[in-house]
This record gives sequence, C-alpha cells and structure tokens, in this order.
Amino acid sequence: VGHGRAGEPLEPDEPERIARAVLELGIRYAVVTSVDRDDLPDRGAAHFAACARAIKDAVPGTRVELLVPDYSEGEIEPILDARPDVVAHNVETVERLQGLRDPRASYAASLRTLSLAAARGDGPIAKSSLMLGLGETRDEVIAAMEDLRAAGCSALVLGQYLRPSSSQVEVAEYVAPEAFERYAEDARGLGFRQVVSAPLARTSYQAR
Repeated sequence: VGHGRAGEPLEPDEPERIARAVLELGIRYAVVTSVDRDDLPDRGAAHFAACARAIKDAVPGTRVELLVPDYSEGEIEPILDARPDVVAHNVETVERLQGLRDPRASYAASLRTLSLAAARGDGPIAKSSLMLGLGETRDEVIAAMEDLRAAGCSALVLGQYLRPSSSQVEVAEYVAPEAFERYAEDARGLGFRQVVSAPLARTSYQAR
C-alpha cells in the first residue's frame, strides 16, 4: 500500500460489515488489521475498538486479534477496553536493523505498545513477530526475544523475510528450517506460551 499524507474518511459502518462477514463465513478467530492512520486524531484506535466490539456482539465466542500500529499511553486504552483476545504489534526485526523498517518506526515504541497491552492483568495476550534473514545475528534474535518477554509479550511468530519488490531491501540470508526450530525452542525456554517459527510463517499463521 502506497504512502499518503491522509487516507480516505473512515466508513462508520465498516465494523458492522466486518462483523457480518465473520458471521456469514463462520469465522471463529478473526484477525483485524489496517494500514497506519497517523492522519487521524486517535490514529484509528477507536475504529479498531469498534471492530472488536462489533464482532464479539454479532458472533459471541469468536476470538478477536487486533494487529495494530504502535500506540502510546492515552491512545491504546479504547482498544483494550474493547477486550480483544489478542493485541498484536510487530517489532519486525532486531533493534540494530530497525532502520530497514518504515523510518517512523521505533523499536522502543513497539515494545511500549506491547507492554501497555500486556499490563492489564485480565487483558489481551500480547503478540509480536520477527522477520529473519535481514542480516541479524543469533545473539540479536535472542536479545529481541528477551526484550519482548520483558515487555510482557507471550506469543511470538518467526518467519523468513521475502523481498516484496526490487524497491525493498534484499534478502541477506535464507534461514534454514532447522534454525527456525532451534529459535522456537529458545523462545519457549524464555517463557513464550505460543510460538510459531518456520520459513513461511507470518503474523496470523496458525493464529487460532
């Protein structure tokens, strides 16, 4: 999705339309995400919350995962109040390589988002993911896992970075499946309750 200074106005009926789709398709685990909406006063937090509430009202028992941008204190509260089952936010890569992400992204801000999501004792599971193959070292991956655990993150996805187009950074390494298996063992050893680690794994893979 191309960058823009501002997006189109939000559609007030979108949460209800999403909920109807979940109902009609018989979805029992719904993952809702969006492009960043930094042009909005609340950066889209209220709309995420409305989607979660609409799904849970329309299809009781369906679990909802919200994959959100980085939100700070004072922004994320409407999302937490909507009581999604999972709040996901991806750090994407290790701290040293954060410059490969969107220049607006921040490793510290991502960890803060996850810590706010995890801070409520009866709140959602905090979840994140890392892309491997960008030039990170094993020690850096372990350090990122430790940072995520310290932030309260309990679900983790690890997958191989694949270059979307020639305008993106090249793949530095194709990580062996055995290495993904070892990282999964490391993650569980650090206390992650849910781990998915494989070359083609992505944030929502096997989410349910």
